[in-house]
Formats: sequence, C-alpha cells, structure tokens
Amino acid sequence: MVFITHCWKNVRRRLERSARLCAALLVCLASAVLASTVDLTEMRTERTDGALVLHTTLRLELGPAVEEALVKGVPVYFVAEAEVLRDRWYWYDRKVASVTRYYRLVYQPLTRQWRLNVSGEPLSSAGLGGSIAQSFDNLSYALSMIRRQSGWRLTELSELDPDARHNLTYRFRLDVAQLPRPFQIAAGSQADWSLSLSRNLRINPDPVR
Repeated sequence: MVFITHCWKNVRRRLERSARLCAALLVCLASAVLASTVDLTEMRTERTDGALVLHTTLRLELGPAVEEALVKGVPVYFVAEAEVLRDRWYWYDRKVASVTRYYRLVYQPLTRQWRLNVSGEPLSSAGLGGSIAQSFDNLSYALSMIRRQSGWRLTELSELDPDARHNLTYRFRLDVAQLPRPFQIAAGSQADWSLSLSRNLRINPDPVR
C-alpha cells in the first residue's frame, strides 16, 4: 500500500509538471501569434522626373499591447529610413543619400478618430509643425497609410554615378524612445513593442545606357 501511494505521488507530480510546461508553451505560442509583426511585401525603385524614387509595401500588424496603449491615447511613433550607397572596393561604401520619414499615430477619444502625422523631420507631442496630418475613422485605415510608402523621392539621378553600382538600405521600426517612460520600461519585456526590419536592395543600372 505504501509503495502504491508513493508511486501515485510521483505520477501526480509528473503530470502536474507536464501541465505547467504545456501551459507555459501555450502562453509563449499565444504571445508569438499576437505580437506585433512587420515584413516587406514590395520594395522597388523607379527613375522618374529626374529622381530615384522608392515604392514599398509593408505587412504591418500591431499587437494587443500596442493597440491598448493607442486606445488609451498614447501616441505611437514609427520611423522609416532609406539610404542610397555607392559601392567602393577600396574603402567603405559612400553614402549618396539618406532620407527619413516619421509617423505619429494617436487615437482621439473625443472625436473617436485616429490621427496620423507624417513628416520628414522628427516628430514629438511638442512639435508637429510642418507635418502632414490626416484623420481616419478606424485604425486599419490609418495603418494602411503607413503600410504603403509610394513615390518616396530618394535622390536626384544626377547624384548617381552611371559607372558605379549602388545599393539601397531600407529600415522601419517602432520608436520606443518616444513612448512615455512607463511604457518604455514595459516595452523591454513585451514582444509587442519589438517591431523593426531592415532590408537591402541592389539598384538596377539605368536601362537607357
């Protein structure tokens, strides 16, 4: 009888341990599914009107923690950066151009609208001057404006050496540094706020040549 009781206790402990492991695994899987994600579905350059322009389309989804912060009226900032580099075999690649777009997304409870500011200069709650602002009835419409970055003028074609090879580096991220301090601390342990990507693209030579 003592032996059977001892064995049953061991089995019960193993079952309890397995149940805890399964629960932890389910939590991790749920967090991975619900976390914010970003990826590129399109990235191409085009020569038009004497300039090199960039077209990108993002697959951007915000996780529950980010959406909850937005609904509470916390502004969330995104940054898109593009650099044009010229290959140099004898030294570091030369930076031909560097451009940045800043996005500020916030929910306005009084009007129940989402407001998006876009600017070529850094944005903050204290300085939105010079930015283009639009209001949307829902979050999906506001995010669609961030997801599609079309006709982004990078540099004049005269700045590109026709005899050299050029590369484009594109980066997109959620700017955690712009969040209120309590959210910055929480962001360090929540996957929802770890949202960034970086991609490289070889710029095709001018087909006219």
